[in-house]
Amino acid sequence: MRKILAQTTLALALSFGMGACKAKTASTGDTPAPSKTEVAAPVSLSDVLAHPRRAKEAERDKFRNPKPTLEFFEVGPGKNVVEIWPGWYTNAIAPYLAENNGTYTAALYHESQGERAMKRVEAFKAKYADTDVYGNINYAAFSKDSGLTIAPNSADVILTFRNVHNWMGSGYAEEAFATFYDGLKPGGILGVVEHRLPETMAQDPRGATGYVQESYMKSLAKAAGFEFVGSSEVNANPKDTADHPFGVWTLPPSSRTPKEGSPEASDFDAAAYKNIGESDRATLKFRKPG
Repeated sequence: MRKILAQTTLALALSFGMGACKAKTASTGDTPAPSKTEVAAPVSLSDVLAHPRRAKEAERDKFRNPKPTLEFFEVGPGKNVVEIWPGWYTNAIAPYLAENNGTYTAALYHESQGERAMKRVEAFKAKYADTDVYGNINYAAFSKDSGLTIAPNSADVILTFRNVHNWMGSGYAEEAFATFYDGLKPGGILGVVEHRLPETMAQDPRGATGYVQESYMKSLAKAAGFEFVGSSEVNANPKDTADHPFGVWTLPPSSRTPKEGSPEASDFDAAAYKNIGESDRATLKFRKPG
């Protein structure tokens, strides 16, 4: 009994001492009271697009409309987004996904496309090497020989901007859409932006002018297994008649001109093409069923 009383007395004394110590610490301010954890506000797509690092790209926003275009294609937080042969859009998509728990995969050229292509790949990687800004970019390849080198059923969104005519010219547009289908998750989105050829004009199967009919692209997607979701006119330009002497490359940003002294140069009006602006573009959204 004495042992128990002694233990009880000691416990009470220790408890009292600890309480007094806590009270003293609180009153002297030696230990600041804990504050609520501050949660950083999410970085919006508008925030990313307005950043000064995009000053050069932003000069063309009026023609490329990145915000409504990416929103139409369902690019958002947590998404695994693959861009085919990326460039202008990288400085928008990669930082946005990095800030919002997403993943950006750049599908660049394949070694089978030669030394020049590989130099462009290395230059791209060097340009976007800052992980604090762009996150940990994943890299894949896309070519006629390699297909799209990502895991099957892994991407939420695959994007391609102004590339379909290139694949038509190389004779593998059908294969391109098929490999995109394989790479997307069931329910995943394929977003396509391309220079638009009016349906009233004849479609060159090689895409030599750079312009492609919406109906032709829809047929490529359907043959690969996609379902058409919808189109947007956000990248439309009614000034573009799609019948220029050097195809789409007559317009900005290429602004190709005839050689000085050539017959074409005599009545070529460069200012008129500059005033048209960039091309009229189809913006098409497809979904992999599932």
